[in-house]
Parts: sequence; structure tokens; C-alpha cells
Amino acid sequence: MTVLIISSSEDPAGCNIKKGLLEQTNWEEIDTFHENTVYRHITMNNLVLVTINDRTIKHENLDIEIEQKLGIKPKQAIFITRHISKTGEPTLTTHPIGNYGKAEFGGETKTLVKSSPRLMTHLLRLLDKNAKEVNTYHKVCFEVTHHGPHMNIPTLFVEVGSTEEEWQKTKPANIVAKSVIELLQEYHYEEEMPKDIPTLIGIGGGHYAPRFTDIVLEKKSAFGHMIPAYQIKAGNIDEEMLEKAIKFTPDIEAVYLHRKSLKKSQITEYKKWFKEKNIPAISSKTLEDL
Repeated sequence: MTVLIISSSEDPAGCNIKKGLLEQTNWEEIDTFHENTVYRHITMNNLVLVTINDRTIKHENLDIEIEQKLGIKPKQAIFITRHISKTGEPTLTTHPIGNYGKAEFGGETKTLVKSSPRLMTHLLRLLDKNAKEVNTYHKVCFEVTHHGPHMNIPTLFVEVGSTEEEWQKTKPANIVAKSVIELLQEYHYEEEMPKDIPTLIGIGGGHYAPRFTDIVLEKKSAFGHMIPAYQIKAGNIDEEMLEKAIKFTPDIEAVYLHRKSLKKSQITEYKKWFKEKNIPAISSKTLEDL
């Protein structure tokens, strides 16, 4: 089984993160994929780095393609990419993938990909630590679940945002590369992570999940799929999607409702629905400090 790291030759941030990974640790060339060199880590030999030539969010079922063409069976995927936003705010982000509504940016409509809550949360904490060590101005945060591609294995994205200028910079890319390596030097797969913190689904708030980010940087907790208020407002969050958020968030123990962003009627409705599934709605006060 393999951890698959994916970059794209058309993505300057992804190329810079890839360069950082190759420079910070030792890799060997083992094959080619889409005419790009495939690298295997020297000491972590179940860690493979591949490069594609198209947009990462639109390259569907890459795990199956890798197995068919390279004979490598991936178990976990980490995409290293750029992040684009209208505000252009400098960011270092990580998030699960899937679509609550129509698949406008890759993936499949109303389909989620299995998340890696504890792995992704640990990566966020490493991004925060490493960003602070070099005193960067980038905002470190989760993003809520969004965009493709469709994958058949647990998948997370880690990104540098949010403008061409930031994507070209070495410093933020190296923070991401360092954080990914530090993560994988400790853990490769979700089931290897200690089960000493609760895994949560988050509901409410904005795209950059400020409340969910604050919670995991302060409390013993991890988030899998996160549902923003704008998806609720758009009418995309029905029982089917809530069921999928549960199914594709491993070891879920509770749901966290960002109350300030939700109507009282919505809070009541969600609490009742999750209670019927034996999943409590919790507050941050019930979580232990880090």
C-alpha cells in the first residue's frame, strides 16, 4: 500500500511544493507517468510522488489509473496544489474533497470522497507550527469540503493561496513541503493515528472554516467533512448529503454546529437528526485543551 502525493506541471504552487519535497529529503526515480518522473522516497518506500499535466481537480480516478499504469496500489492521496480566491488573501490551507451540489469543478455531483480527519488535522497543526517558525504572513486554515477530482481512496488537498505571485514563491511552498514530510514521518494512514481525540463533522460558517480551524488549533479534536452555511442556503444539504458526510468521515464521534452562522430552527433540526443517529452535537467546552 502506498501514500500517493500528486502535483501538476501546470500548477506553479504544486511545482514549487514538489521541488521543496525533493530538496528536503531523498528520493529515487522509479518510473514515468504522463511523461513525468515518478519518485519513491528513499527511507519511506511506500511514499510515491507523481506529476500530471492537467488540472488536479479535473483528473478523475487517479488512484485507479496509477494502479493500472504503474502497478502501485495507493491507499492515501495528498494533492499539493495552488489555491485560488477572489480576495487574493495569502493562505496555507488543507481540506477534504467532494461536492454537496453540482460538480462544477471536478468530481461527481452530490458525491463526497472519504476524508482523513486526524491526518488532515495533524497536517493543519504542522502548517501552523512551521508558518509561525518562519514568521510568515500567510493565514493557516481549513477549507470546507469542495471540488474534485473523484477518488476512491481517502484524499486531502494542501494548498498555497491565493494569487500567481504567492504560487511562485519558495517560502510558502517550502512550509507546505516541510509539513507534509513531518506528517508522513509520523503517520501514513488514518488508522495509524492515535484515537485519543474525537473526530467531528462541522456544519455552518464560511468557506475558510474559521471556527473549525480555531477549535483544532486549541482543542483535542479533528474535523472530517465540513459543510458551510452557503451550501445549506443553496438547498444542497439534505438527509442524503448528511448521510454521506457521516459515511465518508471515518470514526465520527460527534457533530459541531457553528451556531452563530445558523438559524435556531436549523440548529434544532440538525441536533435532532444527528441524535437519531446516536451522534451528539457538542460544544468546544466539552473538548480538552491541547
